[in-house]
Amino acid sequence: MTEPWDGASPPQPRGLGLAEWMRIVGRGGPLVLVLLICFPLLLLLRGPERLIWGLHRPVTPYITQFVCRVACWCLGLNRQLTGTPMRTPGAYVANHVSWLDIFVLNAGKRLYFVAKDEVRGWSGIGWLARATGTVFIRRHRAEAAAQTKLFEDRLIAGHQLLFFPEGTSTDGTRVLPFKTTLFAAFFADRLKDRLWVQPVTLKYQTPEGVDPRHYGWWGDMDFGPSLLQVLATPGRGKVEVIYHPALKVAEAENRKALAKVAETSVRHGLETGASLRQP
Repeated sequence: MTEPWDGASPPQPRGLGLAEWMRIVGRGGPLVLVLLICFPLLLLLRGPERLIWGLHRPVTPYITQFVCRVACWCLGLNRQLTGTPMRTPGAYVANHVSWLDIFVLNAGKRLYFVAKDEVRGWSGIGWLARATGTVFIRRHRAEAAAQTKLFEDRLIAGHQLLFFPEGTSTDGTRVLPFKTTLFAAFFADRLKDRLWVQPVTLKYQTPEGVDPRHYGWWGDMDFGPSLLQVLATPGRGKVEVIYHPALKVAEAENRKALAKVAETSVRHGLETGASLRQP
C-alpha cells in the first residue's frame, strides 16, 4: 500500500503462451464476475450503513471478506493460518510483499488498511484500496494531529487497522526495518491503556520451479503485468499468515521499543514459518 521497494532486480517475466492465457481466462473470469457483482453492492450499502451506524460497519466488511477469499482462490493462492487473530481492540502490523496482501489479509480477518493518500490515484490498486475501506493519510506535519484523531476514532469505533511499517513492498524474501512514526499514534491518551498491537507475518511460497520472488511487487513493476503473471502461475502457490502474540501498548516503553518487538516477531516468522512466543 506504499511506494514499491527497488532494492533488487525483478525476476524475468514468464512467457504467456496458450496454456498461460487459458489459466488467465479460467482464473480471471470468475474473479471479474465476483468483483462486478459484489463491489457495486458494497458501495451501494456503504452510504446507508454510514448514515445509520456512523463509523460502525456491521454489513460491508463481510462482503469484502467474501470477495477476498474468492480472489485468493482465483489467484491460485492457498491460505494457511498460524496463530490466532486477537479479539481485543487494536491494530495489526505486517510485512508488505505485494498488492496480493490486500486480498490475503482481508480474507482472514475483517480489518482496514492504512495507506498514504497518493495510493488513491494508483491504477487498479487505488480503486481496490478505496473499495475495501482503506484509511488514507497525508504525511504532513500540519495534519499530524488530525491523522492521530482519525486513528483514535476508528480504533475506538471497533475497527481493527492494519499498518505496513516497512513503508514499502518488497520481493517477499526479507523484512525491512520498521519505521516507527505511525507507532506513535498507538500511544495517544485515549488508546494506550486499551490498545493491543498484533504482529503478522506474510510468507509466500511459490509452486515448484517458480522463482521464489514471483509474488513480490516492487521497483517499477506495474499492476497489470503483475496480475497477469500471478493468474498465469502454473499450479497453486501458498501464503502462510502467521499471527504472533499481541503486544499491549501500555507495557511498551515507547514507540521505538514497540516497533522493535513487532519487527522481531515478523522477521522470525518469515525466517522460520512459526510464531515467536513473547516472554
